[in-house]
Amino acid sequence: MTYSRTSRIARARLSLLGTAAFAFATPAWSQEAPAEEAPGDVIVVTGERPIAESEAAALQIQKMSDSLVTVLSSDGVGRLPDQNIAQATSRLPGVAIERDQGQARYISLRGAPNYWTTLSFDGINVVSPEGRDARFDSIPSAIAKQVVVSKAVTPDMPGETVSGNVNVITRSAFNFDGLHVQGKAGIGYAELGDRREYEGSLVVSDRFKAGDGEIGVLVSGSFFERNMVTDNFEIDWERVGQDQRPGNGTRFWARETENKLYRLRRRNWSVSGRLDWKPDSDNTISLRSVYTIFTDDEARDNYIFDMDDKQSDLSNSTDACPTTVNTTPTTTGYADVCIGNTPLKGTVYGIDINQRSTLRAFRQSIFTNTLEGTHDFGEGWKVNWLGNYTESKDDRSVVGEARWNSPSTRSLRPTVAYDFTNPNRNTPLLFTTVQLSSPTRYTAGNAVTAIDTFTKPLASLRLLDAVDTTKAYTGRLIVSKDTSFLGSDATFKLGFQFDQRTKVVDENQLELTTAAQFNTIGLSTNYADFSLDKAFLGALPMGYTFRYFDTEKMRQYADAARENFAFSPVTGNIYDVREQVFAGFAMGTLRYDWGSVVGGVRVEHVKNRGIAEADIAGTKGIVTAEASQTLAFPSLHLNYDLAEDKKFRLSFNSGAARADYDQIRPNVTVNDANEQISGGNPGVKPERAYGVDAYFEWYVRPQGYLMAGLFYKKVEDVLYSQRRSFGSDALNSGGIDRSGYTFTGIANGGNGRIFGFEVAAQLQLEPWTEQIGLPEWMGGFGVSANLTYNDSEVTKPTVFKTDGTVSVPARKVRLPGTSDWVYNLGAYYEKYGLSLRLQYQRRSTWLDGYADDLTDAGDTYWAADDELDFSARYAVTKNFEVYFDASNLLNNPGRRYSEPGNLLTATGTPTPATDIYTIEYERFGRRYAAGVRINF
Repeated sequence: MTYSRTSRIARARLSLLGTAAFAFATPAWSQEAPAEEAPGDVIVVTGERPIAESEAAALQIQKMSDSLVTVLSSDGVGRLPDQNIAQATSRLPGVAIERDQGQARYISLRGAPNYWTTLSFDGINVVSPEGRDARFDSIPSAIAKQVVVSKAVTPDMPGETVSGNVNVITRSAFNFDGLHVQGKAGIGYAELGDRREYEGSLVVSDRFKAGDGEIGVLVSGSFFERNMVTDNFEIDWERVGQDQRPGNGTRFWARETENKLYRLRRRNWSVSGRLDWKPDSDNTISLRSVYTIFTDDEARDNYIFDMDDKQSDLSNSTDACPTTVNTTPTTTGYADVCIGNTPLKGTVYGIDINQRSTLRAFRQSIFTNTLEGTHDFGEGWKVNWLGNYTESKDDRSVVGEARWNSPSTRSLRPTVAYDFTNPNRNTPLLFTTVQLSSPTRYTAGNAVTAIDTFTKPLASLRLLDAVDTTKAYTGRLIVSKDTSFLGSDATFKLGFQFDQRTKVVDENQLELTTAAQFNTIGLSTNYADFSLDKAFLGALPMGYTFRYFDTEKMRQYADAARENFAFSPVTGNIYDVREQVFAGFAMGTLRYDWGSVVGGVRVEHVKNRGIAEADIAGTKGIVTAEASQTLAFPSLHLNYDLAEDKKFRLSFNSGAARADYDQIRPNVTVNDANEQISGGNPGVKPERAYGVDAYFEWYVRPQGYLMAGLFYKKVEDVLYSQRRSFGSDALNSGGIDRSGYTFTGIANGGNGRIFGFEVAAQLQLEPWTEQIGLPEWMGGFGVSANLTYNDSEVTKPTVFKTDGTVSVPARKVRLPGTSDWVYNLGAYYEKYGLSLRLQYQRRSTWLDGYADDLTDAGDTYWAADDELDFSARYAVTKNFEVYFDASNLLNNPGRRYSEPGNLLTATGTPTPATDIYTIEYERFGRRYAAGVRINF
């Protein structure tokens, strides 16, 4: 590639085409398409430098936008081993991700909670199959032409967009000159468990003359399959009521410890089609359909060591006692410091093994269909209209789950020596349990390696059919007028939108628990008849061997159970929630020589209706709850051109995060025996946020990018899932006052804020090699880096006991899902058809959940997470290339832990915070893939 005297990259066709496609696909959400540039200012895309060229196309869109956006171009989506949209966008500034089983799933923008981020296809907001927590692992990156992340909310965006929106721009035939074919095929290898991966995609499009106009047709499909195993252990910590010995105030014990050993097959399918008709230069009509489905076939062998079994045997004496090791205790040893046990190391005698053999078949799908038209009536008048129907399904079904439990005879149960001193290890050692002369005294016998030699009779076989279906309808009309106003070229828009979303949850269960039922379907109660003689596929030090359950036999017995027995509805989880949003907005864009001003307001009237069953002390009945509210969301954005290549952006915006559908359902269950109430809260208020952003952007000539920005959001009525006193007489009946019962559900808390800064840089050496006397081959080097810091704080309200006394006083906490630091570092080289890239990303510790009671082991966190990926490709010809990807090269684990220090300090007992109380540990292994791409 060569450069002109002004170091401009040749030809801007792809850059401008990408921008035009964006403007066409999302006319209400986007900036105006850039005007034709002078020859000396254009950016050329030739296909020889895919990373640099895709960055150039993306930066062009960012620069021309009237609001704060970051853009991932189509070539960037395919550059790294980024199978889904979450992983792909994680390369952008201010984007953090949360993973599941090592795969990127949720997106957090600038450190904010993930439910503040909305998802859209071509500008149409889409409800994720899970609900408002948008899952991005169900969306393959293969369907995207571009991904536009909007961080500053404008009036034409839905009010529930708080921290930003991730807009997936699908391909159009008008992105290409004529007939276009693009394909990919590859195979991969997962190091842990010696598993295989497969992927493939195909895009075909063409353009046809239709009278004076033109029709564009595009179809695409993609497939990805990942087979994998995971290393996993989990620990559930608690404060033990009987543990009253000195020092008990800072002791938390492992109620249970377990291994969840997964064998997984995950797949993504997508099929999309698009028909664009341009009868003339003033009119465009587009019909778009996208179907994508994520499947997760999961076989999980779960061994749970029930450490607190027989907890009641423990003395509740407050006297000090010797703490020397006693191998023949009168208790099981759980939470017993008097026999030398500590929370992190000790022995428990004769405990229960709860074994679970679970086969799941999760399915999450999105089927979205849009008919859209854009019309130019002359004299500056334009109309955009659309209709959309989207159906999202979350199938949470369990093919079968067999439960095997130890018998009540303690001598038939294991004795377990535990050691949690290393937070990255959980290696229980097993022994037989020997009863001594005294009937309440036991000791450890012989060491046992094979855990399945212990007696564990079959207790139950459970099948679950659970499907959540969300049907959404959207109608939108936008009228705009280009005119002159206050000395500017102005565009005024008036828009109306109606959304109706109905989520219906249908859940039915079948459970067999008797020997007669097991005999009916031919299911043996002996685990050996249900399992495989197969070696452990993972690498975690287990401390014991086990046998995987046979998935084919599970399917066989599950099918037999369906034929012979009937399912029963799980009424406590079944609901029908409908949300209607009537929205209108008015906004204006004033463009001057020095920049632009965008301002306006959006008003939304939201109506909710929920139908579900309530169970009040055994009395069941259908409950219907309705609620409505009207909210206004003003915003103002200033874009000032400090120079031709430097911009300053200042914005004010607002939004409201509404509680998820399952949280506002009217299901309620009252348990008088335990004085507890659980269920949804239809009356919960939305979480309001008001934000200010200030950003400096430098578009370095001829190509590059430097950015620095500050952001602040004020948050009101923070949404918490918590336990608290019910505080209402709405459920009082039969002379029973339930106002003081403990309620578990969603509620509004206090206020707070989140603020921080982000910086980013994208630079390449090519433009300066000649000036500083470097050889030509060095021009292939480039770097990209971004860093985000945020600081969040909200007031968590006081938690009261049922008697009205304080359980946990009000305290300052972080927003969930927020990391203090998020950063990406990337280096690449591309020259002579060779393209290499190494990318590192890291996010610091983030809050996962709050503790609401002193029996909890404190707030929970995810430890810092990082990943290193490598990608290589070589263009054999301009139409054919080979590639190699390596993922998760550091192979670091994901670890969640409790931090009791914060909770104890809040209650007046100071103690240093610690992260040694591991709750969950997972490791997934490195992955490698190779294949070919074609492009015609």
